[in-house]
Amino acid sequence: MSSVTVPVETTDPINQRLLAIAEDRLQGFQRDPLGEIARQSGVPLDTVIERIQAMLRAGVIRRVRQTLLATNLAQGALVAWEVPLENLDAAFDYMFQRDPFSGHVVTRSTDAATPGSQYKLWTTLKVPQGFSMRKHCEFLLKQVGGKHYRLMPAKKLFALGVGHVRRRGMEPGARADEPGQTTDVALCTLNDLEWRILVALKREFEPEELVPNLWEARAKEAGVPLPTLLEVAADFDRRKIIGRFSTFLEHVKPSATGERVTRFNALFHWAVPPGREIEAGREVARHFIMTHAYWREGGPEFHNVNVMGVAHGTEKPLVLAHKAAIDQHLREAGVEVGYTNVFWGGRSEIKPSEISPFAYRDWCQANGLDSDAMKAAPGEVVAG
Repeated sequence: MSSVTVPVETTDPINQRLLAIAEDRLQGFQRDPLGEIARQSGVPLDTVIERIQAMLRAGVIRRVRQTLLATNLAQGALVAWEVPLENLDAAFDYMFQRDPFSGHVVTRSTDAATPGSQYKLWTTLKVPQGFSMRKHCEFLLKQVGGKHYRLMPAKKLFALGVGHVRRRGMEPGARADEPGQTTDVALCTLNDLEWRILVALKREFEPEELVPNLWEARAKEAGVPLPTLLEVAADFDRRKIIGRFSTFLEHVKPSATGERVTRFNALFHWAVPPGREIEAGREVARHFIMTHAYWREGGPEFHNVNVMGVAHGTEKPLVLAHKAAIDQHLREAGVEVGYTNVFWGGRSEIKPSEISPFAYRDWCQANGLDSDAMKAAPGEVVAG
């Protein structure tokens, strides 16, 4: 069957079934990820491959890749940038096109002038081990003509899983019986062989690479036998380096078919009493609508918020209804919220952040920087 005739809309019943699994249900390293999608969705393997290939070629699926828990491989932070409005579009383009270490690049706004509303540009940043996030941000700030930036590294993770298809029609307040799990942020050190295997594992799949035994070609790319790649990948999983095997939908911009998976993405802020961050984060994360939830310190620029999370939806009032339900649940759980806010996403581009130290040295050279001078000082700590 030609891919031209294969349904690529996410509303197609078969596509819905497989995407409900393929977006964010395959946690950890899977030896046979496409077969696992088939098993869990009940869709035959050849159909799974055919449909994912077609959606990828049509741009409905943005990318297919093995994700990593990059917070355990490279220093990471959410960064808010204060940039003059006349520079905002150019700054956005620079971050997306010229900084491989900036992943999500989003413009955000608030419904009213609030603490932090002057920070219109938001990025996620990963800087490979040994290098300085502060030095990297200082360089970027100069390149984009910015005024200030705020680094907000994650202290704890509570939720991470973007499954838009399975969240459609979800009722505000829908949540798990138990609080979300807490994931610590702890850097792992890799040797050269492990980095070579990791780079091969994480590279995005082209449509023609989606075959039943898809890791065989990646083992050749890494220059190791397949059993070695599988053994090292399983060890990565045990060390909490591996995230999930995922099909990422084009959820902000319309696809080639004109379909939008979601229209609004909201960054929720809560300020809870010091010492209650983990409890509050776990209560937020038990709500199924949350794709991300973290303990991050916003500092005085953001009224000292310390719990943040992201939710998506097709209608703004519905997103706000989900937020209201979470606020109510926090009150019922006895967690006092002294301040809260919503930062709405506007223009958005997403790419995986590069985390390889080899790539960082190459980037420094291409930008006229001494990579040794970009290294972190001994004991350098990022606290915002």
